[in-house]
Amino acid sequence: MRRLFVALLLLLATPFAFAQAAFPTKPIRIIVPFNAGSGSDSYSRFYAELLNKMYGWSVTVENRPGGSGVVAINAVKGAPADGHTLLLASVSPMAVNPIVLKNLPYDPFKDFRPVHGLSVGPAAFVVRGDSPYRTVGDLVAAMKKAGRPMSVGNYSKGYELIGAWLGTASGVPVTPVTYKGGSQMVTDVIGGQLDVAANDFSGVAPLIREGRLRALAITGDRRDPMFPDVPTMKESGFPDFETYVWASLYVRAETPDDVTAKLAGAIGRAMASEEGKAFSAKNPGQSLALAMKELGDFQMREYTRLKRAADAAGIKPE
Repeated sequence: MRRLFVALLLLLATPFAFAQAAFPTKPIRIIVPFNAGSGSDSYSRFYAELLNKMYGWSVTVENRPGGSGVVAINAVKGAPADGHTLLLASVSPMAVNPIVLKNLPYDPFKDFRPVHGLSVGPAAFVVRGDSPYRTVGDLVAAMKKAGRPMSVGNYSKGYELIGAWLGTASGVPVTPVTYKGGSQMVTDVIGGQLDVAANDFSGVAPLIREGRLRALAITGDRRDPMFPDVPTMKESGFPDFETYVWASLYVRAETPDDVTAKLAGAIGRAMASEEGKAFSAKNPGQSLALAMKELGDFQMREYTRLKRAADAAGIKPE
């Protein structure tokens, strides 16, 4: 009887073992809803290379900007639910779009399954490096004196919400200027075509170090140790202004449990490796070490917090 029981256990375990061993069976794609060069894009490319190095997986990154992330999301929705196509999702498509967009062609909570977080950190309000504005107060005072709206650049609904929040909090009307990706937006800031832009802090950190951009403030609850001279929005006179930018990997909701778990485990080990830790240490913000259900719970909390902020700012779905 004992031998029969052991044999049955082996038979039951074998298909699961084969399913685990069979993945991946082809190259893995990470679809990014932004142009190359954004902070989220850099994380996806780093971990694509690290997964290849650690596990021998072929992982490529495809940039599909446009439509407030919907172009990339549709690409993932149209791919097989086998774990070989992942969505690099940020706060915008997974928590902001359902707040600010009507008739959204996807449900971020039902159509996608959280795999693993990558990064979380503040956004930054940036101006060109030689701008006369050194603080958010300087910018607001100048706009009020000029009697004109403030042009605030963004490249997603998340950053557009942050820009609108600045206008509500400061009492200065905001004209949102939307781009497909951060690269052209930053170019226009440096060229003086924009008053200010909202961007992932990690994505613009190199340009701040080079002096081509200046960060007026960040939206976290404390200063970043890499940039101790950059104040928070709370320190800049906006006590309730706190929000974050995060990036995570998702698969289609129908993806099998074992495949999702294998992806989550591999990404978690890559982030915890010496190379992963070194990469995280070089960038502002911190690693978002949450997987699967914990990441889903985090996403729901972010959605709830941002919904309150949008309601307070009078922002309605369009």
